[in-house]
Amino acid sequence: MSTDAATGGLLLPEASRLADLDARRTRGLWADAFYRLRKNRFAWFAAFVLVGMITLVLLGNFVPAVQRHDPAFQFGTAANSEAPSREFWFGTDNLGRDTWARVMQGTLISLQIGIGAVAIQLVIGIMIGGAAALSGRWGDNILMRLTDLAYAFPDLLFIILLRAVLTDKDWPVVGDDRILMMFAIGFVAWTTIARLVRGQMLSLHQRDYVVAARAMGATQRRIVFQHMLPNTLGPVIVAATFAIPVAIFAEAALGFIGLGIDPPTASLGRMVADGQRYIQVTAWMAFFPALFIAILMLCFTFLGDGLRDALDPRSR
Repeated sequence: MSTDAATGGLLLPEASRLADLDARRTRGLWADAFYRLRKNRFAWFAAFVLVGMITLVLLGNFVPAVQRHDPAFQFGTAANSEAPSREFWFGTDNLGRDTWARVMQGTLISLQIGIGAVAIQLVIGIMIGGAAALSGRWGDNILMRLTDLAYAFPDLLFIILLRAVLTDKDWPVVGDDRILMMFAIGFVAWTTIARLVRGQMLSLHQRDYVVAARAMGATQRRIVFQHMLPNTLGPVIVAATFAIPVAIFAEAALGFIGLGIDPPTASLGRMVADGQRYIQVTAWMAFFPALFIAILMLCFTFLGDGLRDALDPRSR
């Protein structure tokens, strides 16, 4: 129990709580959230591992000394025979390709697709959720029923259908497989963000500072961008952090069933699918890509838990 130097006695719990509240006001909202996040060891460790993994993946794709070999090059003498060694750190696959180089390439693609798909979700979700909250009863009902319809459709099936529709190499925007996957995954999973933004903005619409700003003659645009959206960012950031591992897993699942990134470009899901055929002979083919998928998902999940605790005022 702490002591109060001014009174020479024990600091009461109520006084300690008031002192903590004063410290939070001094730090500010985002500084206080960062302070609380630092106290979460799991989230901090996950962020450290995630930054280290991203750095390693960037080096493994753009620095030849770390990449070591071309991910698509086939070493004829190493096919089906080379275990992890000094030359091939993660061994080779059934076609003699360096598994280390392919894991680095596949992890970079997974991160690109995961982050890009969530960015698309945020754009669509914020636009539809904000429009539903501000457009009145009829507009809200129409947009939310469309959101419910999109939410009710099976995600994986919808992604497969969109990928089949968008697989047209004459389209300049979606000619790249990665961009195509970003659009397919992002266009399906925006409903959670839309519902969250709508609920947050409806709750903020009657807050005292919003009512006061409206009474002082502030325009609707000023109220939305200066008062409502900034106070919606906390839950949206948490939802986006949780959405990234979901998008990464969706890309891996599509790759596992053969509907992901087209070969010879590496995909972690396809590497796991290829490796499970030889799991009893060359276990490293499936183990290393599966390990990187698991690490990515765990890091983003722990980080999302930490951000939720740090940004949720009810947990303070």
